[in-house]
Amino acid sequence: MIIATTPSVGGYRVTETKGHVFGLVVRSRGLAGNLAAGLRSLVGGEIHEYTSLLEDTRRQAIDRMVQNATLMGANAVLSMRFDSSEIGQTMSEIVAYGTAVVVVPDAGAPAAAE
Repeated sequence: MIIATTPSVGGYRVTETKGHVFGLVVRSRGLAGNLAAGLRSLVGGEIHEYTSLLEDTRRQAIDRMVQNATLMGANAVLSMRFDSSEIGQTMSEIVAYGTAVVVVPDAGAPAAAE
């Protein structure tokens, strides 16, 4: 599956637009993780517990988006974006979304430099 943040992909042309596609994940860090992150925030710096949680959540959101695009018959997602928000004080919502399309190699495109 090709995933691009751009509305097109070099060397390919869109033959069919399947529609909007997304993958949604809502996560909460457990009590122990929240306590560790709270203590770390007192001294400053990166809060690794939350960084790891959000990285995993983004990957899962992309995986769900790809599953949905595949079910629609797409082989690419263009204009992919992430959005996030908080639900309450302990939960994060991450959504990956874009346009599911079918792309084929463009015979008229210049060859890529090697």
